[in-house]
Amino acid sequence: MTLTIALSKGRIFEETLPLLAAAGIVPAEDPESSRKLIIGTNHADVRLVIVRASDVPTYVQYGAADLGIAGRDVLIEHGGDGLYQPLDLNIAKCKMMVAVENGFDYQNAVRQGARLKVATKYPKIAREHFAAKGVHVDIIKLYGSMELAPLVGLADAIVDLVSTGGTLRANNLVAVEHIIDISSRLVVNQAALKLKYDRIQPVLDAFASAVPA
Repeated sequence: MTLTIALSKGRIFEETLPLLAAAGIVPAEDPESSRKLIIGTNHADVRLVIVRASDVPTYVQYGAADLGIAGRDVLIEHGGDGLYQPLDLNIAKCKMMVAVENGFDYQNAVRQGARLKVATKYPKIAREHFAAKGVHVDIIKLYGSMELAPLVGLADAIVDLVSTGGTLRANNLVAVEHIIDISSRLVVNQAALKLKYDRIQPVLDAFASAVPA
């Protein structure tokens, strides 16, 4: 039985390589330079599928992949239905923050009962955060260049991932509120865990032993 692992390109893939190595799995190609979406490994019965980060939980949920690695942000937005999440891998760490244009009076804007326009690609996280504060929000869903929204008057604030804050500073924005810490997690298809237990459990054990402190 083939074991299929769903991964996304970029930072998550790079930081997953040592974990795969701990499980004895070495990709046959680098997805950054290959156009292939299915990448073989040094095991004939283990393959990697390269998908968008936001699609990883869907591939695992429906059994197109047995395992996957996805950020906590993606899992919250997805809802995590049908997924077993055994491990926080402590990789691809960053923070989910509220940011506004420098000089914007955020504290006054989020008083109880206020209304705020918020641009984000994380509507569920944003809505729950502001609802807990008693603030009404109009969510504007964007897929990129979040920092532009306050600068052109599309939104009062953005909710986005922040690692160094360099992009915010370059665009005259400032982080004003921390929502949650984000890292990537291992997700497993629950049916696959039963059917392929002998194959999957050693991978889980190897990952667990190699997780960075």
